[in-house]
Amino acid sequence: MNLNNLQPAEGSTKKTKRIGRGQGTGRGGTSTRGHKGQKSRSGYSRKIGFEGGQMPLQRVVPKMGFKNINRVAYKAINLDVLETIATKNNLTAIDKASLVQAGIASKNDKIKILGGGTLTKKLDVKADAFSKTAKEAIEKLEGTTEIL
Repeated sequence: MNLNNLQPAEGSTKKTKRIGRGQGTGRGGTSTRGHKGQKSRSGYSRKIGFEGGQMPLQRVVPKMGFKNINRVAYKAINLDVLETIATKNNLTAIDKASLVQAGIASKNDKIKILGGGTLTKKLDVKADAFSKTAKEAIEKLEGTTEIL
């Protein structure tokens, strides 16, 4: 076998359909495009969202709202979740690393502690933000809150 006698396997390639090469080919005349009309012309390409002249959906549906580029999305974690992590892993301080290890947050999440549930242990909590009720509940048990 040499480079000059390489060829594809039998039946793996097909001849291309040659269009517009005369009436004898069976594909002359209109060249498989039907008769007249916009789609039969050369250079035709339909715009994205074109519906044949009907008002396109993206123009019918009204524009709504906006996306605030300054929004900071927090992963919300309640006090009862902190309680279960602390008892399960026997912790006195909870930070981002302990929450990631517990599988509650990912390492890139910004964490906000919320006041849902009850807290019975004294905890030292480090997070990106605290709600007022969560901060009060932690400090009532003589724990500390530290904003990262």
